[in-house]
Amino acid sequence: MATVELRFSALPEHVRTARLVAAAVARRAGVDEAVLDEVRLAVGEACSRAVGLHRNGGVSAPVKVLLTEEEKQFSIEVGDEARHTPHHPGDAPGAVDEAEVEEDEMGLAVISGLVDDVEVSAGEHGGQIKMTWPTTPPAATLP
Repeated sequence: MATVELRFSALPEHVRTARLVAAAVARRAGVDEAVLDEVRLAVGEACSRAVGLHRNGGVSAPVKVLLTEEEKQFSIEVGDEARHTPHHPGDAPGAVDEAEVEEDEMGLAVISGLVDDVEVSAGEHGGQIKMTWPTTPPAATLP
């Protein structure tokens, strides 16, 4: 199992770098070429979400991205250290910023539309989005 770890300051300009690294590592891991655009878009969305959460929450810690190549799958985990407070429809007005909640939900919807296998977890000490794609083994080389 090969893993690449990327950490970057929560600045929007670093999201592009994360997308490029993710696409390069996914290609090397054997993710189908036709899916690489989806990988790029999903990672960009997840990293943009983490950057926004860090900036809005005043978190100075870096955004973490783990890219893991396993035998038949490739996964990317984007982690943030922002405090996630649950939002419920009956919450008092002003208890949460509705615009931020809508933006967060929209980002997660985009990721879910791009990735078949996605897991989202969040709590007081941060959150994580794990996305997984199947890989195809490299073709056997002839002697």
